[in-house]
Amino acid sequence: MKYSIFYSLILFIAMILPGYPVCAQQIRLKKGEQTIVTSDSIKLAIKVAGNGPVCIYIHGGPGQDYLSFEKMGGSNLEKKFTMVYLDQRGSGHSQNAKDYGLNRLVADIEETRKHLGVDKIYLLGHSFGGVLAVNYVQKYQGHVSGLILTNSTLHFFNNNSLREQITYSYHLLHKDTTITSDNTRELLLQNSIVRKKLNKAHLGYKLLADSMSTIEKMDSIESGYKRTSDFGYAVIAHLIDTTKQNHYPEYWIDYAPISSQIRVPVLVITGTHDYAIGTEHYKTFRFPNQQVVKLDGSHMLYYEKNAAFVAAVFRFIDK
Repeated sequence: MKYSIFYSLILFIAMILPGYPVCAQQIRLKKGEQTIVTSDSIKLAIKVAGNGPVCIYIHGGPGQDYLSFEKMGGSNLEKKFTMVYLDQRGSGHSQNAKDYGLNRLVADIEETRKHLGVDKIYLLGHSFGGVLAVNYVQKYQGHVSGLILTNSTLHFFNNNSLREQITYSYHLLHKDTTITSDNTRELLLQNSIVRKKLNKAHLGYKLLADSMSTIEKMDSIESGYKRTSDFGYAVIAHLIDTTKQNHYPEYWIDYAPISSQIRVPVLVITGTHDYAIGTEHYKTFRFPNQQVVKLDGSHMLYYEKNAAFVAAVFRFIDK
């Protein structure tokens, strides 16, 4: 299944200021599917839908797309947001590129904001999208009304989450064990080994979702059109083929420390059994103005716990 390529290797944001005049945000954005051409001539696919403050959605992966989020409950946010769904370069409908550097991906988000012609946005990041979102907000805080991180990581492949994921995987296989290694490469190897065993037992979905039907629905959506995952492959290529160089080491840095520098309001939504990024990972975040909502669920809260997810987001922006 497609989900195993990226999430098995583990593996955005809406906008209203308290008391902000609604009329100031009622910009007449063109609705529907559109294409943005970046300053380095890469075509990015976006879709604009809904009404209210502008919220740009930053999908995970790396190399996933926005479509499954939109079709699996994300569109319910359109009741209070003008949602801008963005396929990152080399992902989904967007064009492949030679440059997948973090600064370039952050620039893509900023160029999207400028293309829309809005001064302030909310940013909503899911999973790996948290890395992109937090780096954007750090650089462009003046253009951000609030940050929403749902099941987000700020440290891709961190050792604590890897250990927890491996331990839980063996638990699913009825082989409880204690993982003590602090060597990332060794943990990645152990994770790969146990993941193969999980998939053979048809239990791999448990790291992402509560139900296999959730994964089947996501796969059916993402396989329903010709899409690219070039960005994702570029980031993890050195894991698939150890002879290849890691061209994007910036994606493997721990960005939780920079959270202390971000002053905008932040909503963190976490799942009690999200073993894709780790059930305790959110505790490393240090946003001065953050609130945490813990939902009883997995990595796919926006779908499997959609009502609670949407309610938490709306409470955040209504304050």
